[in-house]
This record gives sequence, C-alpha cells and structure tokens, in this order.
Amino acid sequence: MDLKWDTKAMSPNQYKLADYIQKNFNHVLLSTEQEISDALKISIATVSRFWRTVGYKNFKDFKATMRRQLDVSPAGKMENIMNSVAGQEIEHHNLYVSINHLQKTIEHFSDHSFNVAVEMLTTAKQIYIHSPGPSEGLGALMTYRLSRFGLSLQSFEKGGSEILEDLLHLTKDDVVVLFAFVRILPEAKVILEHAKQIGFQTIIITDQLVSNFANYGDIVLFASRGEMWEFHSMVAPTFLIENLIITIGMKNKDANLQRLEQLSGLRKRYAEELPR
Repeated sequence: MDLKWDTKAMSPNQYKLADYIQKNFNHVLLSTEQEISDALKISIATVSRFWRTVGYKNFKDFKATMRRQLDVSPAGKMENIMNSVAGQEIEHHNLYVSINHLQKTIEHFSDHSFNVAVEMLTTAKQIYIHSPGPSEGLGALMTYRLSRFGLSLQSFEKGGSEILEDLLHLTKDDVVVLFAFVRILPEAKVILEHAKQIGFQTIIITDQLVSNFANYGDIVLFASRGEMWEFHSMVAPTFLIENLIITIGMKNKDANLQRLEQLSGLRKRYAEELPR
C-alpha cells in the first residue's frame, strides 16, 4: 500500500520508520510499538511521536484508519482491477498478475510444511474440509480429486452452531483442512479450538504471511491472492491444491493409477447409460 507520506521534513529515524512501514505494511498492522522499536533499534518514544508527525493521533488511530481503507467492498475491488487494466489488453495484465502471485507463493513455499501436510492427508482416517465462501471451489476440487485415490473426505456444509453436528464426529485420527483467506471465520476458530480438545490435526491454507491465527494450526500453507484491497485471484491457491493432489497421488503411485484405470473402465462400460 502506497502511503504517500511527505518525507522531506522527516528526521533520519522518522524516514527509517516510514520506509519500514511501507515495506512491512501488513506486519506493522499486527505489531506493537515495542516490536517496531526493537526491529529498527530506535526508542519507543520515537515510534510514538511518529504517528502525529504523519497526521494521526497515535498508533491506534493509524491502525484503525488503515483498516477502514482496507475494508473495500467487492464492488470496490472489482472497480480497482477495472481501473488498473484501463487502456491495456486485459489478458496480458491478468497473466502478469497471475505470474506474480505464483512467484510470491513459490518464494514463501516451505518444503517441510508441504511434505508434512501430504503425510497428514495420506494417513488420516477421515479428511474434513472447511472451505467457506470463495474457497468453496477449492474444497470441491480437493474432494473430487483426492476421493479418486481412495481417501475419505467430507466437507463442513453448514455454518453457525450447526457446524457442531459435524464436530461431534471428529476423532484424533482425522485431519481438517481450513481455508482462511484475509481473516479466519468464527466457525474456523471453533474448529481449531476443538482440535486442542480432541487431538485431530489441522492444515490452514491462507493468503496471509503474518496473521494472528497461523500458530493455531499444525501446518500453515501460503498462497498469494493479492493485497486486501485488490481483486483476489484464485490462481495460486489452485496451483497449491493441484500440487497437493499430484504429490498425494504419487505417494502410492501404482495403486492410485490402478484406481484411475478402473474409473476409465467404468466409464467405457456405462458410456451409453451415463454419457459424459
């Protein structure tokens, strides 16, 4: 986010602060003044005085103002992308944006976390998927593809207190995949809290590199979707899910290929009754 501050009259420490906030904007919104002070090795008094210099009452006021600006409606996000591609060939613009999301996802890709997630999914007794809102399609893709490998998957279809009907059946041998884009929903919070009681494992797939919920999951996988005020792309999350599917398929390659051959056989046998 370009804050467009006038840095001409700033002291060296204030300029350092402005630069740090610009480069670490999302992290700063989740930080304390003490953490910023420690990161830059400047006094906390310098940090506290800075906000008034740039037009805010204090750090709390700065955070509140920024969050109001980031709380853009779906129409606002679409308008932003429409404005950004004005005068351009939209397919070229979107290709560039998609490549950028994939690059960011790869930059923050953890081989260890990914491999642990694959192991968790392949050994789970039951896989539950919480994919609300725009992530519903990603959950459906996981369910459709992984079921072919003989894995047992079930989605949390309901919200609110009705989700407790599904939680009732979870055991310590199960795994829950939660999609938490931008923020974590109350239902996901309850699932993560219940995991502490029952002992089942959780995988969080998120577009947040720094969040207040990452520590609650056993494994966290990052996929870039753009900043909060931008049109959110599903290219990188789909890329991540497809890599999970392919890697899981390779874990028991011969058996999984045999299942797919059996599927092809069924399609041929019932081609007239059930045309594709």
